[in-house]
Amino acid sequence: RELTVMLLVDLSESLDFGTSTRTKREMLAEIAATIAFAAIQNNDKIGVIFFTDRIEKFIPPQKGRKHILYIIRELLNIEPESKRTDIKVPLEFLTNALKKRCTAFMLSDFICTGDYKNAMTIANRKHDLVAIQVYDRRLAELPNIGLVKVRDAEGEDEIYIDTSSKKVREAQRVWWNTQSNVLKDTLQRSRVDYVSVRTDQDYVKALLALFAQRN
Repeated sequence: RELTVMLLVDLSESLDFGTSTRTKREMLAEIAATIAFAAIQNNDKIGVIFFTDRIEKFIPPQKGRKHILYIIRELLNIEPESKRTDIKVPLEFLTNALKKRCTAFMLSDFICTGDYKNAMTIANRKHDLVAIQVYDRRLAELPNIGLVKVRDAEGEDEIYIDTSSKKVREAQRVWWNTQSNVLKDTLQRSRVDYVSVRTDQDYVKALLALFAQRN
């Protein structure tokens, strides 16, 4: 083997959301750590690009136990400077910074308003790009719990919504389905393999299914 593996890890504030046993950020860190340990077992080099709407930190790929422990510490402790997300930023950085072909795993909730299809297509031509989406089921399905205050995690806006309203719950479902379809279309058009994992599901099964599909 001795490949180069890169992790593109989203640190935006929307990942702090979670309604089951863990937040999206916690699951994302677990998945990233699992891939990192697998890479070391295969004697691969492993590196990380931490991003929001900017590059928060770049750890160049290396081998070794000491290096992997450094990556794990950063996964658990890094504090981003920005709250927002721009998927295009790490993709362009990956394309320009790594000259040798690598396998790159992008881990994010992919809640991003900007267009990143061209950047993803170009990055996947140069490297082998894999997308792993982490999401919470309450983004897809609001519970009927009455009036609640919600905050835009990547902005400052706070509003009250009435979750007992069928119209409100349906609007949320439609928004989520639209977001999911746009993401799916973008990844398919860019020819990027991908998997979506919910915070209350077993991500190991999802990863095994993804790798089986790629083989």
